[in-house]
Amino acid sequence: MAALTPEANRAARAMLKWSVRDLAQNAGIAFSTVHRFESTGTATEATKEKIKAAYAAHGVEITNGDYTGARLLLRRSEN
Repeated sequence: MAALTPEANRAARAMLKWSVRDLAQNAGIAFSTVHRFESTGTATEATKEKIKAAYAAHGVEITNGDYTGARLLLRRSEN
C-alpha cells in the first residue's frame, strides 16, 4: 500500500469533503493526532494505517505515482 503523506491526506479529506474531525471519527483516532500529522508529518505506522483504512472504506485510495496522492475509486455497476 502507498505511503501516506500530509499532502495526500489533505487531498483525500477534500475528496470526501471531510473535516479533520470527520477523519478522526472515521479512523477512530484523536482530532489532535490528525492535526499533528497534517502539520508535522509525524504519526505512527498504526495511525497511518487507520487513516488509510478509513479512506478505503469510503472509496478513496492513497496512491504512489511520481508523487504520493489520492484518488477516488470508481464503483462498478452490478448488472
